[in-house]
Amino acid sequence: MAVRPWTWLILLSAAVLACARPQAPGRPPNFVLIVADDQRYDALAEVQREQGERGRFPWLRTAALDRLAQEGVRLRNAFVVNSLCSPSRASILTGRYPHAVGVLDNHTAFPTDAPTFAHALAARGYRTGYFGKWHMGRQSGPRPGFEHSASYLGHGEYFDCEFEVDGVPTPTRGWVDDVSVQFAERFLRRRSEQPFLVVLGLKSGHSPFEPPESWRGAYADATPRATPNLDAPAIYARARGTDAQRAARRRRQGREGNGADLEGGRDLDQGYFETLSAADDALGRLLEVLDELELARDTVVVFTSDNGMYFGEHGLRDKRTAYEESIRTPLIVRYPRRLAAGVVRDELALSVDIAPTLLDYAGVPPQAQAHGRSLRAVLEAPLAAEASVRGWRESFFYAYVAERGSLAPSVTALRTARHKLVVYPGHPEWTELFDLLDDPYETRNLAGRAEHAELFAALAAERERLASELLFVAPSPRSEFERDPSGALDED
Repeated sequence: MAVRPWTWLILLSAAVLACARPQAPGRPPNFVLIVADDQRYDALAEVQREQGERGRFPWLRTAALDRLAQEGVRLRNAFVVNSLCSPSRASILTGRYPHAVGVLDNHTAFPTDAPTFAHALAARGYRTGYFGKWHMGRQSGPRPGFEHSASYLGHGEYFDCEFEVDGVPTPTRGWVDDVSVQFAERFLRRRSEQPFLVVLGLKSGHSPFEPPESWRGAYADATPRATPNLDAPAIYARARGTDAQRAARRRRQGREGNGADLEGGRDLDQGYFETLSAADDALGRLLEVLDELELARDTVVVFTSDNGMYFGEHGLRDKRTAYEESIRTPLIVRYPRRLAAGVVRDELALSVDIAPTLLDYAGVPPQAQAHGRSLRAVLEAPLAAEASVRGWRESFFYAYVAERGSLAPSVTALRTARHKLVVYPGHPEWTELFDLLDDPYETRNLAGRAEHAELFAALAAERERLASELLFVAPSPRSEFERDPSGALDED
């Protein structure tokens, strides 16, 4: 019997479908979460192109992150609720503010009984693996909530770092973020019918900046563009710093290799950017493994950072306090099965939203004590929507509690889409109010001006409301900083 021409098309389509490996009916997605270290929100080539003449680092190359942004959703207003490594990582894991988890500094181990999204996913049958930087003090042993882990103590080393593989010290050879990705790749290649969770902690771009040979010196001649806030010192540094202290700080910066003119921000350590580009290469290889294993379509990939970083803005070289360069981070989500490609959204997204978002896509009920909320409504919003998702947050609370020996003071803040109110406990004279639409570089403090009294009162009331809702108690102020108050040299 002759076969009609259109029958061949049906047979060919059936053959293609038989060879493909679609997501099994009812099977939840896989998850890959990548957390960079100290990577600013604008330390992506995609953002630099978007900013045009306003971009500080137009020469930066991040091909893998560009790919993620072009294939997923980039949230342009993403923030941490505490701009310090360990507290921020605790928030990402739990969806809770650091004070509720009990991790407020870089020296406290993560509580082994704290509920994380990894615990919840493992209970639903997920294979869970943690790879790379953990950094909850120098906490050792298997990582809570993860059935398999290969990570290191504290900040580790850029080369030949000793990992703990399921708690067992294990020597490795090579550049640390390459090694972490290799561990993650081995986990992915262990084929299973179970869905999986991979969390990858990158060491880049934390100091000391030691890129692999392939990127060493790549940005040696690159010069960052200046911004208006390079010459607008932090209010607490202006108030407490003396000319002698600033001169001593410059001398120490020269000795420690942190740049000869960080107050002006015009001489940066380019190794920071070289490590980020090298880590981007490693991330690109991980994405290729997902492609090779035909897992990309059914895997939610999330990229973010534990905090931002000052590079001379407000005369600072660190993070911790509440200016934009410190609290704002990259956040990209790719999920080809559900999300449109190349989308940007401007809703306020927080580090505490990541855990609820993963659980939502897995079909797992949100954890009762979570402070964040699922980003799913934002990620899946219609492309034509010009306004924010209805009912989405209009403000958030930020808090950093000064550690012993901290170079930065304790600070709380309220951030809305347009305004920011910054309060330093014990120092009402340092209070700051910024209109970020008119003053994105935070150079004009509006606090204390009669014409802004009504706005100030409304923001102050909202800050108090959120602090009360979060059960946050402001720390008792110290009479003096224990070290230089500028925050320019603290890189822990």
